[in-house]
Amino acid sequence: MKLLLLLGIGSLACSRATAQETFSGSAALDAQMEQAVKDGLIPGGVLIVGHDGKIVHRKAYGQRALVPAREAMTLDTIFDLASLSKVVATTPAIMKLFEQGKIRLIDPVTVYLPEFQGGKSDITVRDLLTHFSGLRPDLDLEPAWSGYEIGIRKALADKPTFPPGERFVYSDINFELLGEIVRRVSGQPLDEFVRDQIFQPLGMTDTMYRPPASLRPRIAPTEIDAATGQPLRGIVHDPTTRYMGGVAGHAGVFSTAADLARYAEMWLGFGERAGVRIFSPLTVQKFTEPSSPPDQPALRSLGWDIDTAYSSARGELFPIGSYGHLGYTGTSLWIDPASKTYVILLTNYVHPKSGKNLSPLRRSIGTIAAASLGVTAQVSLVGYNESLESAGARRMIAPNHRVLTGLDVFEEQKFAPLQGKRIGIITNQTGLDREGRRNVDAMRAAGVNVTALFGPEHGIAGDKDVPTIQDSKDAATGIPVFSLYNNSGFRMTPEMLRSVDALVFDIQDVGARFYSYGCQMLFAMDQAAKTHQPFYVLDRPNPITGVHLEGPLREASFENAGVSCYALPIRHGLTYGELATMANAEQKLGVDLHVIKMRNWERGDWLDSTGLTWVDPSPNMRSLNAATLYPGVAMLESSPNFSVGRGTDAPFEQIGADWIHGVELAQALNLRSIPGLRVYPTRFQPIDSVFKGKTIEGVRFVILNRETFSSIRLGLELAFALQRLYPGKLDIEKCRLSIANRKVMDAMKAGTDPSTIELHMQSDMDAYAARRKQFLLY
Repeated sequence: MKLLLLLGIGSLACSRATAQETFSGSAALDAQMEQAVKDGLIPGGVLIVGHDGKIVHRKAYGQRALVPAREAMTLDTIFDLASLSKVVATTPAIMKLFEQGKIRLIDPVTVYLPEFQGGKSDITVRDLLTHFSGLRPDLDLEPAWSGYEIGIRKALADKPTFPPGERFVYSDINFELLGEIVRRVSGQPLDEFVRDQIFQPLGMTDTMYRPPASLRPRIAPTEIDAATGQPLRGIVHDPTTRYMGGVAGHAGVFSTAADLARYAEMWLGFGERAGVRIFSPLTVQKFTEPSSPPDQPALRSLGWDIDTAYSSARGELFPIGSYGHLGYTGTSLWIDPASKTYVILLTNYVHPKSGKNLSPLRRSIGTIAAASLGVTAQVSLVGYNESLESAGARRMIAPNHRVLTGLDVFEEQKFAPLQGKRIGIITNQTGLDREGRRNVDAMRAAGVNVTALFGPEHGIAGDKDVPTIQDSKDAATGIPVFSLYNNSGFRMTPEMLRSVDALVFDIQDVGARFYSYGCQMLFAMDQAAKTHQPFYVLDRPNPITGVHLEGPLREASFENAGVSCYALPIRHGLTYGELATMANAEQKLGVDLHVIKMRNWERGDWLDSTGLTWVDPSPNMRSLNAATLYPGVAMLESSPNFSVGRGTDAPFEQIGADWIHGVELAQALNLRSIPGLRVYPTRFQPIDSVFKGKTIEGVRFVILNRETFSSIRLGLELAFALQRLYPGKLDIEKCRLSIANRKVMDAMKAGTDPSTIELHMQSDMDAYAARRKQFLLY
């Protein structure tokens, strides 16, 4: 039997090697993998690319083990799949029970786990599968505990941090609960059920939980166990799964690339492989179509990832409509059903220790595979099932609303609360209603007595870029205009308010902490509290959505009146009405605050889906694209001899300096595979600001997918590349007021990988999200 098996493996390798010779991407894939081994990113790995029923690339690279002795990687190496277990075991197990009518996706979890949340919870099975339950990422491991039952009791009692459907939180607890649902509904432990229903019918003989000691020589070791000083080998890497005895819904499966190829072929066969049907085509369709709440940017199907921050294995060319998953130990699987392609990358990059960033390699592998096979978004969406196509389009094309700003809503009320009072308006050129009429003119037409206007930085017309702006008069009405900007600082004095009974604030934000209008609003609120004047905020959209939250969070030691006046992350996800509400409560300002809310705005809306007209909120903020890039690009603007495009036709959409080589920098950034972004070299000559009149080289940014794009990730990647290519040229310390976080600054100066910095900021973002929750108005 062993001889026949060896002969079979040999003939399979031979036939697939022939196919590989004709695959144009093999050389580039080899180069990527070999470089990753050479750089020490991975000890080794196994890579399979399948297309149209054939394996077109199949190869082992590097070493299976580095310590205590070096071992060569082989094609039959067994890997700890980590979170790939979620889609290789738990998801198909749920699918089986769903097909049998034993589980309904819309049912509350309490139908199957009655003690969950004390029997009172709105979280559904669908919420668990899509990671929109609001549960935390994982169970606490301290103090130490052990036993499957104890782990499940902890998961059943864990308290959600968000209501279901409000926010995507990738959570192992979700799948721990799903694994327990499988156990209770089927009457079998998860490992036995999935073995009988999935692995054995597909011939996945090397796929299992808790592999026996006899297989240990073929198993790729993972991280060194602190308790023994030896690498974990055949024992699951995930500590929660170890505590639970080796079987859990979120991790614990071991497998080979060959077995996963069989599994992927079943999905591409819409539930069937080699004459063996595992699922009906409709079930496969159901579990792979987009299933996230419609107002959420993170796109998940049932179990699978489609388009989130965890989609690095998709690369830059596999389209929306493809799906896959990652595993923490260095594993990934991505499937594109329309082009009949799958990519399996198995590594043990946590061996002998973790802490590296595998995302660039995963993206490069996915991009090369798709490019070599001629995969395009257009081809992949055509011919795919109609519901998936329409759902995918729903995510790629912003919904259109007829949003009414606070000004529009106040107009409908004929500004009733302002009647009979002397009104001062803090505003600029963005204070227009839906028909393009100025707020001051609309109020006067309704009989409101407007006695003063207050202009922020850049002036009442938004056309000045100078450190001091003088008081003036409004040309159309003769109303005095008090400047709130003097010597690059904010001011509002009691004398300015002598002719005012109430203040109205109506200015468009761009969604970044250091965009000065927010601090000017808070400063004015503080003064209004001292002089006992009511303060009305006419709310407007956050143009770059209210769902994207990106650090770093401002630390108290970096407080600055102009650009860092409040403890927010750089991309804060608030409207000005929400910011005012939050600050009034947290800082105990005591202002008599009234927020006139918008109508029809949803948190996931970008400005271009509101029906509102873009008005440049400041001289150098000229497009929604620039506003999207601004938080990350402007984060570095205070570094000397560094241009962010001011004085050109595309501020914040390009950067440059006389010490930058555009081609070199663009190549370095593109190799990093920054999610949702491409970079190309450029030259420009600013007519103002830094490098005025001088032609310099730089790079320009093209946003390919704004939902997956992180502006702060761009800022971190840009700093990382500039410091590596041009040591000493970028001064991170000079950017301290915009970054405003010492840990992040120190990590940036130390050359820490941006993905690691981003990961370390996540706990702050989670705490901020919980903190702001009670102040959200939409």
